[in-house]
Amino acid sequence: MTLIIAMCMYAFTMSVSPGPVNMVILNSGLNYGARKTIMFIIGSTFGFTLLLSFIGLGLGALLSSLPFLVHLLTVAGSGFIAYLGWQIMRSEGTLTLTEQKRPGFWQGAVLQWINPKAWIACMSGISAFSLHNEYGKLGVFLLLYFTICFLSQMAWATAGEKISIFFANERRRRLINQIMGGSLIVIAGYLVASHFL
Repeated sequence: MTLIIAMCMYAFTMSVSPGPVNMVILNSGLNYGARKTIMFIIGSTFGFTLLLSFIGLGLGALLSSLPFLVHLLTVAGSGFIAYLGWQIMRSEGTLTLTEQKRPGFWQGAVLQWINPKAWIACMSGISAFSLHNEYGKLGVFLLLYFTICFLSQMAWATAGEKISIFFANERRRRLINQIMGGSLIVIAGYLVASHFL
């Protein structure tokens, strides 16, 4: 029971803390509402859980033996996150954004695979709970993490939707998009710096 509580606390802390995916979800909730962000959240949750399972089944051990690949993933993933931040910063402050710009299932799933924070969370969690070759424990961890990740991301989308009232005019919405986009760029820089320093 203690292990399950520790797993839940770890999953909650990593899932609810600010990061690239949560900033995209907050922005999507703000611009489109929580309901229209659900497909991105489902994709993100599935993508993360799949990454976690692959790392638990041996990908993490393989990556540990190939540090160059870890460096490459960190830089490439952080670069893409900075690009997303730039796109959000430049987005218009109007509420008439097209449906095509709204993030969907595949964007959520892929973003987790290039998100250095997700890789760190997966590799640290698998190591912390000694889940290599512990398939029963890994299954429990996957189920707990899936549920907690989904609920945490829904909370971010709902928060975005709720604060949208305060950003109803174009100037304020543009300002919040610039702040959130800038936050993604800062997060990307931090992820690279913390990896190499």
